Amino acid sequence: MSQVIALVDDDRNILTSVSIALQSEGFITRVYSDGAAALKALGDNPPDLPVFDIKMPQMDGMELLRRVREMGGAVGAMPVIFLTSKDDELDEALGLAMGADDYISKPFSQRLLIAPIRAVLRRTGMPAQPAEGGE
Repeated sequence: MSQVIALVDDDRNILTSVSIALQSEGFITRVYSDGAAALKALGDNPPDLPVFDIKMPQMDGMELLRRVREMGGAVGAMPVIFLTSKDDELDEALGLAMGADDYISKPFSQRLLIAPIRAVLRRTGMPAQPAEGGE
């Protein structure tokens, strides 16, 4: 069964390119362009793994992560990866301290996006199925 990855980013180009990359690897993607819409959707229909941008208007990724963790239960415990242009060491340390499972800096290659996603899913007990034809 394919795993569901939720992408949350205010940049439509990133949402499109990352979604295409993930779908080509056999994942199902859901995309959200703001934190508030994502928060509701994550609570109503949790994915296997959400990937958050940090710098978004209204509700940034750090606030979104804080609110997801406050939900408790399976939703609050789901793994989260940050994919962001904030590449300062302090931002990365803060994101990980807040409960992110990994932190990927933009710009990124498809390989350096897919590998951490597969690793986080494997660590959390949800092994990622390779796309047809193997890797």
